[in-house]
Amino acid sequence: MGGKLYRHHLFWPVTVLGALLLFNLIYSPDFFSLVIRGGNLYGSLIDILNFGAPLILVSIGMTLVIATGGIDLSVGSIVAISGAMACLTISKGTDQSSFLLVIGAVGASIILSVVLGMWNGALVTITRIQPIIATLILMVAGRGIAQLITSGQIITVSNSNYEYIGAGSLAALPFSIFIVAAALLIASLLTRRTAIGLFIESVGSNPEASRLAGLRSKTVILTVYIFCGLCAGVAGLILSSNVSSADGNNAGLWYELDAILAVVIGGTSLNGGRFYLMGTVIGALIIQTLTTTIYMIGVPPEITLVVKAFVVLAVCLIQSEAFRKTLITRWKKRNYPAEQEVTRHA
Repeated sequence: MGGKLYRHHLFWPVTVLGALLLFNLIYSPDFFSLVIRGGNLYGSLIDILNFGAPLILVSIGMTLVIATGGIDLSVGSIVAISGAMACLTISKGTDQSSFLLVIGAVGASIILSVVLGMWNGALVTITRIQPIIATLILMVAGRGIAQLITSGQIITVSNSNYEYIGAGSLAALPFSIFIVAAALLIASLLTRRTAIGLFIESVGSNPEASRLAGLRSKTVILTVYIFCGLCAGVAGLILSSNVSSADGNNAGLWYELDAILAVVIGGTSLNGGRFYLMGTVIGALIIQTLTTTIYMIGVPPEITLVVKAFVVLAVCLIQSEAFRKTLITRWKKRNYPAEQEVTRHA
């Protein structure tokens, strides 16, 4: 039983997340405390879930893309474009408080995000450009598009209906948490209760064999890129509505790298094939908790990314079974040389 638990794909991500939370609790004894103000829950744990919601969304979409053997470096740019489009639409409206204006702005952003995801998928499937190059194009150009939409300025809006997406509450919890839960539920049902998940893993494991078996590999790949674009678009809405503004230059910056790290920490291989959505969610929570920890202990801003990189590297190494076996073997050789010699001769 213990061996099976140790080998479970979620064991190390959950262990690392628990260790981070324990460190925070030791450093700040009131870290787990929750308070109710105005009928809503507040606390560090709620903040981690709330601020981590956009990254979790992007990571869910990235998981399916990586499972097909691809990668999407443009998600950060799509986040910026989505937020910029929504805020621009609202700012141009005659009635800033109109609910219909928000519906139109959200709809425009979602449609644009889906189109951008379709663009990435088309480059990969139709023109057969390598995914890293195909999405790198939109990663660079997309940031410019976001700045064109905002005219290089930060667009601010004042609409309570739009603010509710990222800053509102439902049942005493941030509304963004329910958006993430819905996305995770839909993705899980589609990939684990239908054949879609099997199709994705088959394409990621061996796309040519899948094609020869009658599976429409191009359709599967195109679909996951569209879904990834959709997730990034919704994440952009959450980010921009939370601060009631759109910054085409900084919104979603480095999200693509954090999302890839979350997927890898969650146990999904970059080579494609089998994927773990729940592992990805835990990976994203690890990254967000780590960010919160770094800010809490007062790490200087100029070395924040360095500290984050070293911790993530340590997490990935701990999770690597090959790395752990190497450490155990070297430890045994150092402490039990005679036993290793007998085993070698035997």
